[in-house]
Amino acid sequence: MTTATTVKTEYEAIIGLETHCQLSTNTKIFSNSSTAFGADPNTNIDPVCMGLPGVLPVLNEKVLEYAVKAGLALNCQIAKYSKFDRKQYFYPDLPKNYQISQYDLPIAEHGWLEIELVDAEGNPTRKRIGITRLHMEEDAGKLVHAGSDRLSGSSYSLVDYNRAGIPLVEIVSEPDLRSGLEAAEYAEELRRIVRYLGVSDGNMQEGSLRCDVNISVRPVGRKEFGTKVEIKNMNSFSAIQRAIDYEIERQIAAIEAGDRIIQETRLWEEGAQRTSSMRVKEGSSDYRYFPEPDLSPIEVTNAQLEQWRSELPELPAQKRHHYESELGLSAYDARVLTEDRPVTEYFETAIASGANPKAAANWITQDIAAHLNKQKLNITEIALTPINLADIITRIETGKISNAQAKQKLPDLLSGVSPEKAFAGLELITDPSVLEPIVDEVIAANSKELEKYRNGNTNLKGFFVGQVLKKTDKRADPKLTNELVEKKLNA
Repeated sequence: MTTATTVKTEYEAIIGLETHCQLSTNTKIFSNSSTAFGADPNTNIDPVCMGLPGVLPVLNEKVLEYAVKAGLALNCQIAKYSKFDRKQYFYPDLPKNYQISQYDLPIAEHGWLEIELVDAEGNPTRKRIGITRLHMEEDAGKLVHAGSDRLSGSSYSLVDYNRAGIPLVEIVSEPDLRSGLEAAEYAEELRRIVRYLGVSDGNMQEGSLRCDVNISVRPVGRKEFGTKVEIKNMNSFSAIQRAIDYEIERQIAAIEAGDRIIQETRLWEEGAQRTSSMRVKEGSSDYRYFPEPDLSPIEVTNAQLEQWRSELPELPAQKRHHYESELGLSAYDARVLTEDRPVTEYFETAIASGANPKAAANWITQDIAAHLNKQKLNITEIALTPINLADIITRIETGKISNAQAKQKLPDLLSGVSPEKAFAGLELITDPSVLEPIVDEVIAANSKELEKYRNGNTNLKGFFVGQVLKKTDKRADPKLTNELVEKKLNA
């Protein structure tokens, strides 16, 4: 009798991200109200962002500049001609009952960014993720739900319009992501890029960077996509990964059970570590888009485009390649050093001042990073300058001080003590003519140990080396001390 074997279906996830990034302008996208975070509710508002009758929006030119720079950094094609559109929907925190956005003619399209995943052995894997579009739009306000962090379960809700009119760019990826880990790394790389550009602070905890995930699953080998589900309410990169991993398993289990996946918007519940249904997903026709009649179309001149392109810095992915291929750093070190632009600038100033790149990387990613984490500081807040770090590394490599001495004095150096003062009187004794008499003196003072050594107890060489280091307050060069002690003991 032949028993049939059940072949388990393998599935793959198809994932794309829609990321809203707040631009770091001082005023709103269409008015002069402040964009400062943390103001009292309903104080950073004006007739334009409140949609009062008779007002007219005026585009903030800095918003256009930042949007174009972000598009260029993401390798997008910048539209020479684009326009704004009205997106109609009602929600209590949208006072105009429409949002000014961009629909069919966005400012940037057809780009990509590179993500890099490093495995446990430190080997990097790189992948390009396509960017469908980047467009400008205004933010809505914010609902504050009393008694709950969401509408369900709250006793009443309050509305704060301070965010209404905050300038955003929405960046939509291609469905090129295949796991929660890839999606989280994509979002992190996007944040690195906008921070390097200086167009956004990317603070997720303040709502400056918000990611919505579109995810479906399909059997491996099938070309058609499955039914797409959107996930909202993720406030960290780890939450993005966990929400996606959960939703992949939920959708696969539903399909295996014969249930139908519906196109909907789901919320990520951090406490319960699960997604839950919020609403059936709208389509673009539900928003009744039409061209914004109060704003003229946008034309980006060649002169503007080239000026903004010339102002772009070297971006994180470019720096990682440079650090690995030309400076010989590991993928891990390159990743840590390029995470934040101030750290990158600190490192590059140190090596420009003569520091060995690998040594500088070790000091920054280990000892200095440990201090920053413990004290909850940024690298710009420590008194140890990158020029002084280069001085310390040079002293170690030229044998003037030991690595141990440098680490011992690091707290003083971090608080602003200069290397000259910190290491005064501590430079290593590297002259054999100075060190040899000290070795002779130590051996002469320990005749019993000398006899035991010469009778076969060779482990006592370490005793003599230790005595020399002690007598010189650890200023004796360890390598030279070891050589001289061995020479004298075997004489």
